[in-house]
Amino acid sequence: MARAVRDFLTAAGLDLQDVNLVDTPTRVADVWANGFLDGYGRTPEEVLGKTYPAPADSSGELVVVTDLRFHSMCPHHLLPFTGRAHVAYVPGSRVVGFGRIGALVDSFAHRLILQEDLARQVARSLARVLGSPATACILEAEQACLRLRADHQRDAVTHAEAYEGRLRRDGPLRRELWARLGARPGTGR
Repeated sequence: MARAVRDFLTAAGLDLQDVNLVDTPTRVADVWANGFLDGYGRTPEEVLGKTYPAPADSSGELVVVTDLRFHSMCPHHLLPFTGRAHVAYVPGSRVVGFGRIGALVDSFAHRLILQEDLARQVARSLARVLGSPATACILEAEQACLRLRADHQRDAVTHAEAYEGRLRRDGPLRRELWARLGARPGTGR
């Protein structure tokens, strides 16, 4: 990867003897391997880790974790997008620690992935691994592709939603989820 970065910088006409560029290929390779693409090496089962039996009386109740910060890379231009994930599920047979939900978001975000696919992968994985009858992942992001290119939409925020199971249908459970998200202090909703 460092060799490819070196070739890219050389093709761009840059002097790799410049003091600021001497170690750039190695630094770029390291950040891509360990910060942007390390999600490929992890499965949802590994990331979620130990799961626990769902509490006996938790059927139908939402578990919601909001404002999980994430960063990712758009596969179309290799430009970053950053934002917040809001993840919800109804316990089925298993539950998981709250910190593991953020780790699940990161495991998919640390790939070359579209925002829409990121939301979909998180919702599907929670449904499958936890046996949840209802999951959701809602992402708000700032896309460098949109903010820096074309018409320079500097203030644009993109939203992607994915629902599985009972939350796929627009009904009371989805309205409850959105009421919780809208009731958060500091949100524009």
